[in-house]
Amino acid sequence: MKFLINPNKFNKFTDILFKPLLLFSLLLFFIGLVFALYISPDDYQQGSTVRIMYVHVPSAWIALLTYVIMTIYSIFALAFKIPFGFIVNKAVAPIGAIFTLICIITGSLWGKPMWGTWWAWDARLTSVAVLFIIYLIIIFINLSFENRVVREKIVAISVLVGSINLPIVKFSVDWWNTLHQPASISKLSKPSIDPSMMTPLIIMTTAFIFIGLSIAILRIKTEIELRKGLN
Repeated sequence: MKFLINPNKFNKFTDILFKPLLLFSLLLFFIGLVFALYISPDDYQQGSTVRIMYVHVPSAWIALLTYVIMTIYSIFALAFKIPFGFIVNKAVAPIGAIFTLICIITGSLWGKPMWGTWWAWDARLTSVAVLFIIYLIIIFINLSFENRVVREKIVAISVLVGSINLPIVKFSVDWWNTLHQPASISKLSKPSIDPSMMTPLIIMTTAFIFIGLSIAILRIKTEIELRKGLN
């Protein structure tokens, strides 16, 4: 597992992993689209609009997962003096921001026919918007400070402070009355979503995770090479 914290071992491991991972993710994405567009049925209330779910939900999960990864690596970097954590933070922040933006846009497209408005300032939507802003702040900090050591520490601390928003995003629909529907999938209960919709959702989520991971590998490898050139 040293490839998770060592740049050289990361490069060697991902050199083998990258191409199969990318091809598999694109294959899954194609299969997921077929299921989502042609096999999955319309919802009895939402009609074909429900198909936005197959992009919206995976994007939301990956937006949160990316920030969790950044939080873990920030702890590694600050507490255990592992520089690879700073590399990961800089590389994956834009990926998290993009998936958060996709989540917001698809949520608005989904919300308009359901709620009659593109946007509502309820707890879930607002906390996701805050998550997007946090991502932008982290990206801005990464572009602002010339002193790399200072910049990396500020970014890591900002990530840890921003992690306070993660449980708010996750549990906002349980803590407050919101327009957003409650979670349809839970480890502690039987999913309320029909299997005919669960299957494409799982496929699309897996595809999105692997695509995001493929992009992250490229960005991390690029960041490693850039740092080698600066040293």
